Amino acid sequence: MSLKHEPHIYSFQAKNGSEVVIRPALKQDAEHIIMAAEFIVQSREYIQKEKTRSLSEETAFIEKVENEGHLYAVVEVDGTIHGIARVLRGDLKMKRHCGVFRTWISEDVQGIGIGKKIMKYTLDWCEKEGLHKLWLTVFSSNPVAHQLYERYGFVIEGTQKDQICINGEYEDEIYMAYFFR
Repeated sequence: MSLKHEPHIYSFQAKNGSEVVIRPALKQDAEHIIMAAEFIVQSREYIQKEKTRSLSEETAFIEKVENEGHLYAVVEVDGTIHGIARVLRGDLKMKRHCGVFRTWISEDVQGIGIGKKIMKYTLDWCEKEGLHKLWLTVFSSNPVAHQLYERYGFVIEGTQKDQICINGEYEDEIYMAYFFR
C-alpha cells in the first residue's frame, strides 16, 4: 500500500481496496461532515459530542479553523466523507505550541488501516507547523485507541478518575501527549 503525498493531501488504497483521501476540510464539505458525524454522535460511544453542528455553524467552524491556522481534515472513502481529524492550537500565545487532537471514523470503515494514516497525516502536519506537543484524551474503556496512540509515541500524562459517565457507568479519562522535540 503506497502513500502518495501532496500538500496536505494523502491518498491511498485501504486494506479492503477502497480509495481513501485525507485532505483539508472545505466549506462545501460542511453538510457531508454533519451527516457522517450524526451516526457517530448517535452511537455515543467514545466521542465527546452530544449533537452535531448546524450547517451554518459547521461552515463557520471550517472557516475559523482555516483562518486561525488549525487543522481540520476530512477522510473520504470512495468519495464519501467517513471521518475527520482535527488539531486546535492553543488560543493564547503561551499555548500556541500545543494542539489538542480529536478524530473519529465511521464504524463501517474502521479496521482497514485508516486510523494509522490519520495519525501519520496529523503528526506530519503538526511537525510542519512547528508544534511542540500534541495532546488528546481517551476513555479508559477504549483500549484499541489507547494502544494505537501508544504505538505512535504518545505517553500518558495523567488520568482523571470517574471523569465520564456513560450509561450510568463511570470511567476514567486518560490524558496522553506526543512531544515533537
